[in-house]
Amino acid sequence: MLYHLHDLKNAALLPAHILSENMDFWMSNLPETINPYRPLIAASTQFIERSTRIFTKPNFDIATVDRGGIPLTIKEADVMAKPFCHLKHFQRFYDNNQRVEDDPKVLIVAPLSGHFATLLRDTTRAMLPHHDVYITDWVDASRIPLKEGIFNLQNYIDYLLDFMRCLGENVHIIAVCQPSVPVLAMASLLAEYNEPCQPRSMTLMGGPIDTRVNPGKVNEFADEHSMDWFKHTLITTVPSYMEGADRRVCPGFLMLSGFMSLNLQRHKEAGLKLFEHLVRGDDEEAEAHKRFYDEYRSVLDMPEDYYLDSIRVAFKEHSLPRGILNWRGYVIDPRKIKNTALMTVEGELDDISCPGQTLAAHDLCSSLPQSMKFQHLQKEVGHYGIFNGRRWRTIIQPKIAEMIAAFND
Repeated sequence: MLYHLHDLKNAALLPAHILSENMDFWMSNLPETINPYRPLIAASTQFIERSTRIFTKPNFDIATVDRGGIPLTIKEADVMAKPFCHLKHFQRFYDNNQRVEDDPKVLIVAPLSGHFATLLRDTTRAMLPHHDVYITDWVDASRIPLKEGIFNLQNYIDYLLDFMRCLGENVHIIAVCQPSVPVLAMASLLAEYNEPCQPRSMTLMGGPIDTRVNPGKVNEFADEHSMDWFKHTLITTVPSYMEGADRRVCPGFLMLSGFMSLNLQRHKEAGLKLFEHLVRGDDEEAEAHKRFYDEYRSVLDMPEDYYLDSIRVAFKEHSLPRGILNWRGYVIDPRKIKNTALMTVEGELDDISCPGQTLAAHDLCSSLPQSMKFQHLQKEVGHYGIFNGRRWRTIIQPKIAEMIAAFND
């Protein structure tokens, strides 16, 4: 029913969307001397067009990066394709089509929490000049046929283990937000069995390692609602006219509503600022807003089992810090990690994974010497600011790169 209501809403708004698109084209080609109200009308039509648009999966669109004054061409390639996730490689080439080699190999684990991996475009772009970058490119569950089976936290860890074994030795891993828990679990398992593909370093950014620490709005919401409420309120069935027909999912449009409700006033103010920029003709400011919200409003559906597991494990049972998280019957023990350097990154204003929740990983990895542990609390940024934007590029990324260089063989 949720899907049908959402599609009905989109269908009802389609005439307004088409009209605003045509009005925007017409007003953009009309001289202001003919109609002095053109900027106001053009801004209004653009605003309506964006408000009624259906945002689909974006592309990474990283064509080139600068390597100390040397341009590199970027080509995307799938290294491993699984039903729920593709392991994507950003291959780098000099002008003579020669591959760039011998840089540290980095796997960025994107969150499976409602947004596409392209949300980490800025994260990826900043790493590319001096790192061989791979990323987990999650597939929209509504596009996955039911015959591919379920996907839960156990499967997520399976995927990470397969990806690490595929990439081999001397790999550095960066987990952004939600995957911090399964990444730490994966590293613990590889360490326990002393596999050669243990990551050389592990960076956990704004992740819910121990949500009992400094609880925020997300924690309060989870505490106020039972697992039955999450299952019966936020889970729906993919309609028969879609590829993933009959699969049970948490729809991306519901996740987006939840994200925006956390900072509703901020999003309202951002919308008003966009309108002002459009009226005044501040193209650069308007484009910056559009780029962010084009990405932010592009969402995917999460598999039911994984969504419910992520709530239960991180926010209800606190399984990892309590030492009761298991994979295929094996208890996850971060104390087994002895050869993987650890760095945690948090944002001072993060209200999704509040400061201290990711830092808790240091206590769990108690066998690591202090010389292999690093932490960074970034002042004046929220959740998205730790992996996107100016402070990410100028402060946080250089610190991560420095740590990777120190532990790269």
